[in-house]
Amino acid sequence: MKKQQIPTLSSTFEQAVSAALAQPGATPRLAVALSGGLDSSALLHLAHAYAQAHGVALYAFHVHHGLSANADAWLAHCEQACAALGVTFEARRVQLANQQKSGTEAAARKVRYAALGALCAAHDVKLLLTAHHLDDQAETVLLQLLRGSGPAGLSGMDAANAAPELLANPALVMARPLLPASRKQLAAYVSEHDIAYIKDESNDDPRFARNALRHQVMPALDQAFPGFQERFARSAQHAQSAQRLLTELAEQDLALCLVDDCIDIARLRLLSLDRSYNMLRHWFATRQLRMPSAAWLSEMLVQLLEARDGAQPLVTHPDCHVRRHRDRLHITPKLADLEGTREDEFDKTPGTSFSWNGETAMAFPAYGGVLHFEPAGEGEGGLDADWLRAQPLLIEFRKGGERLKPAHNRPTRGLKYHYQALNIPAWERSRLPVVSSGRQVLFAAGVGMDCNHLVGEGVSRWRLRWQAV
Repeated sequence: MKKQQIPTLSSTFEQAVSAALAQPGATPRLAVALSGGLDSSALLHLAHAYAQAHGVALYAFHVHHGLSANADAWLAHCEQACAALGVTFEARRVQLANQQKSGTEAAARKVRYAALGALCAAHDVKLLLTAHHLDDQAETVLLQLLRGSGPAGLSGMDAANAAPELLANPALVMARPLLPASRKQLAAYVSEHDIAYIKDESNDDPRFARNALRHQVMPALDQAFPGFQERFARSAQHAQSAQRLLTELAEQDLALCLVDDCIDIARLRLLSLDRSYNMLRHWFATRQLRMPSAAWLSEMLVQLLEARDGAQPLVTHPDCHVRRHRDRLHITPKLADLEGTREDEFDKTPGTSFSWNGETAMAFPAYGGVLHFEPAGEGEGGLDADWLRAQPLLIEFRKGGERLKPAHNRPTRGLKYHYQALNIPAWERSRLPVVSSGRQVLFAAGVGMDCNHLVGEGVSRWRLRWQAV
């Protein structure tokens, strides 16, 4: 039986890798993610045989996390195994960050894949092979089921996919040519070829959810339902098919509802609740934001859709804010508080005084940007340069009551009126500074210059422009 498994494994591997290399943009270079364990050691030997048979350059990359006292020995083992096969080897040492926030397992995964992506980029490799197999797929599906995931999570792992955020390498494709093979098949292959491998003691730690499944749940399932892994894999394929249909529908619905990169609420109301959730999840995915939970999504829709007219509700997501303004939903970034921001309308914190001495740009970090001074164009009014140099200037966020006259044939109005006329949302107004001299507004970011001090031809004239950074 063992003799029959080996060629099947080799042919399955060859078919999968050849298909991946045949994709547009692929180059005749392969890289193997090599931990030194049983699975990746089998992968290395299969890839080596394939590379020699097809004249493909092969690399093996190892990530040293430093979490185990044996980490140095594992690196040395991988280096020696590659040297024996004549495979180009490189390792990268990484340090884990934010372990308390995401957990050791998740933090290690994040830095590992980022390091692998960087190593592939350094060697111009466009195809990275990992040793995920059929049992890993079954574990992934079961974990997602236990987390209450929908079709996207229950789809498990793809045979090949790009992961530009995870790998920090948009040109790289990650393939899993061993996905149809079981752990037993890989163990038989390693035994048959007398391949040495290391054993990571952390894989036996039941505190990690995947290990608990692997050592406690999977054996019981295998005893009661032999071959359950193949059936889990079929279910994952069905979920992948369902997810593709949901994505197609979401793309159509998003195209219907999206106006100027915002969701039109009137069009959103035309969709059923399930289609609304599906479309909004897709909207988040296109913005590369973490997928919200069903409970969060439901609460967000209630708050934003049932708000009274004129209200501007805000719902906070871990990666952004979702806001409603003039019957549209906006995704806005979470911005750091600015030093010059007023707490409320009663906050009398003074602004920042300054003078102009001919600079073309002046940075004001407390207000989140740069104030540019630009020569007025032909026929365009501007501030007299000599007059501007002599003025004591003040930059601050508005405190209420400021008024501005944009042109001689237009009335003087409060800044709030101008912001509304220009459709500037309230959350943006609070980060738009005003430049004044004495009690006279000279310039309001987002609105423009006040015309009262603008002069015409005959003198050096300057206009102000604000750039947020």
